[in-house]
Amino acid sequence: MSGELIIPVCFSVFKNLFEVNKVKPAALVNSDSLCLFCRYDYKEMLHNSTFCLVPRGRRLGSFRFLEALQAACVPVMLSNGWELPFSEIIDWNTAAVIGDERLLLQIPTTVRSIHQDKILSLRQQTQFLWEAYFSSVEKIVLTTLEIIQDRVLEHGSRSSLMWNSHPGGLFALPQYSGYLGDFPFYYATLGIKPYPKFTAVIHAVSPLVSQSQPILKLLVAVAKSQYCAQIIVLWNCDKPLPAKHRWPATSVPVIVIEGENKVMSSRFLPYESIVTDAVLSLDEDTVLSTTEVDFAFTVWQSFPERIVGYPARSHFWDSNKERWGYTSKWTNDYSMVLTGAAMFHRYYHFLYTHYLPSSLKNMVDQLANCEDILMNFLVSAVTKLPPIKITQKKQYKETMMGQSSRASRWADPDHFAQRQTCMNKFASWFGAMPLVHSQMRLDPVLFKDQVSILRKKYRDIERL
Repeated sequence: MSGELIIPVCFSVFKNLFEVNKVKPAALVNSDSLCLFCRYDYKEMLHNSTFCLVPRGRRLGSFRFLEALQAACVPVMLSNGWELPFSEIIDWNTAAVIGDERLLLQIPTTVRSIHQDKILSLRQQTQFLWEAYFSSVEKIVLTTLEIIQDRVLEHGSRSSLMWNSHPGGLFALPQYSGYLGDFPFYYATLGIKPYPKFTAVIHAVSPLVSQSQPILKLLVAVAKSQYCAQIIVLWNCDKPLPAKHRWPATSVPVIVIEGENKVMSSRFLPYESIVTDAVLSLDEDTVLSTTEVDFAFTVWQSFPERIVGYPARSHFWDSNKERWGYTSKWTNDYSMVLTGAAMFHRYYHFLYTHYLPSSLKNMVDQLANCEDILMNFLVSAVTKLPPIKITQKKQYKETMMGQSSRASRWADPDHFAQRQTCMNKFASWFGAMPLVHSQMRLDPVLFKDQVSILRKKYRDIERL
């Protein structure tokens, strides 16, 4: 234990000595301690250490502090009077050990008394704080600006829980709500459940010319769901809105909204008409049964912070081209669930609109492509988790009968090339690839089990 405490700080001092005096380690081999430094890798020692001493630096602070955070090594602060960064909003007692530099010899006893569960909690918090607020200059600057905003607009400032728990204050926008229960990430902490209904948003890009079009069948199937509160048809078609009598009669309200500027990003605007927590995002040609819609919602209720849906896609690293690639091939894993048939929390509409930069949304709108990929990037960046794919009765279709703008999109040979470009552009802005692979698919209990069909709640799903 003592080695874990002392070696990192000794290496830190020697490292500074080498850098400042430009002395090569080989010139100091007569020193036993420096020989030790020559034989071990500094970064490796940091990552293998549980506690790292952070003594007083030559300036206001010490770079050793950030090094320890990055390495998931619990900082042991030995700098009386030093104000820790962002201490106005960060509870450093959950991620660091604050020592007294005048009582250095008591430190080994102090850290030995910390229980293993507490050590794990401290190390996990160092990783959260590093990733949320310190991992880039952009995040440091943005955190500073957000703290200033909370000072100025104190009535709408973020709570300590928002700043000190996942996903952090930068993703919990106070402009959306000041109530923790309105954010999907805090349901488990607060012990609450999302509203037991959903709003379906159907993205329409084709004129309504026939009563047999897929959008009308979809509308009827969704409206029959016991969990459907309302349906919003987002009219992004260049043709005028159809007359009211053209839409089928349903037991739930159907609201038709003309898309803002008829662009792709308008499907993710935070419309005031969406009053439920859950949003079922649908393309006009999606083929889903009422049973499939019901099952999707029941699964989402257990994972309200994630995207839950049917059509899955994946990303990969192309080592030959040294760039990210996109694939629609059926494999044993996936990292995206397309928003043409997916359920997610309405807060992601707000985050998509107000958190993402205009450059990315303009790219989506100009290409009329990739909005589903961008939403997956955003949700995975927030949750650090993959989406959830669920089983389905019918194969999700990406082509339509007849001629439509969507059909021409999928037939366009440049379609996948555009999506490859989007993947790399998005990854560049996020600073890393946020998508996470998964091999999990959720099926109904008793799915295809050899029991009576009468025992199965979602019995229609396994019927072809």
